[in-house]
Amino acid sequence: MFQGRTSNSRLDFNSITMADHTDASREKAPVPVTHVIFDLDGLLLNTEIFYTQILEEYCIKYGKAFTWEVKQRQMGRKEREAALVAIETLRLPVTVDEYIKHVRQELTHVLPTCKFLPGAVKLVQHLHRHKIPMAIATGSDTFFFGKKTMNHKDFLLMFQHHVLASDDPEVKVGKPAPDVFLVCARRFPDAPDPKNCLVFEDALNGVQAAVAAGMRVVAVPDERADLKEFKDSGATLILKSLLEFDPSSFQLPPYDSHSNDEAH
Repeated sequence: MFQGRTSNSRLDFNSITMADHTDASREKAPVPVTHVIFDLDGLLLNTEIFYTQILEEYCIKYGKAFTWEVKQRQMGRKEREAALVAIETLRLPVTVDEYIKHVRQELTHVLPTCKFLPGAVKLVQHLHRHKIPMAIATGSDTFFFGKKTMNHKDFLLMFQHHVLASDDPEVKVGKPAPDVFLVCARRFPDAPDPKNCLVFEDALNGVQAAVAAGMRVVAVPDERADLKEFKDSGATLILKSLLEFDPSSFQLPPYDSHSNDEAH
């Protein structure tokens, strides 16, 4: 399902080190991080694999190939926006409603089985223990958010709120527009300045949205992604996994002896 990068034009992770980005972030953005915002799909929960498989099979029915380029353009967008990307790019002979109906039917059965991605539980538990306010900002809607998280209720309790872009009336446009992150920041009780917010994202659209919102962003892209695009988009830091993240590099409390080292 997940294939490595083969293009020579793409950067590898060894060419974008954590130290390089840490130094840059300290120089460009010395203000402290007071609030943290997480994307959900492909960042905290391993749900993207389900979307990919379902859409690959769906597109094959019409003689089309659901490519990484199409998927990357969809990631983080509102449901109808993402459907339009696939339909228009691949010229699928279906309506938006037909596309959404099929995807919803298939996802309903598999999303409750999704697992945490490496480092997600460790990082969120650590920040919660140190009373760092956190929230989730996702392109999902209420129905699918419920399906994805139905077996992770205790995990959700560590977040102050969740902004679900696909059916939140205040989010006018999905990622890469900054709406979802700006709305998310405003809903913290103390409504922090965007420059004090740190975003974690796996999608290029999400990174662009966070940058447009005036926030710093840690990117944890899919292994098929073109890392140069993430670097050019303004990502503050690019990592292979949340396990690599060092909280102290953003003036957050460092991991301590209570931190769980397991790759949850």
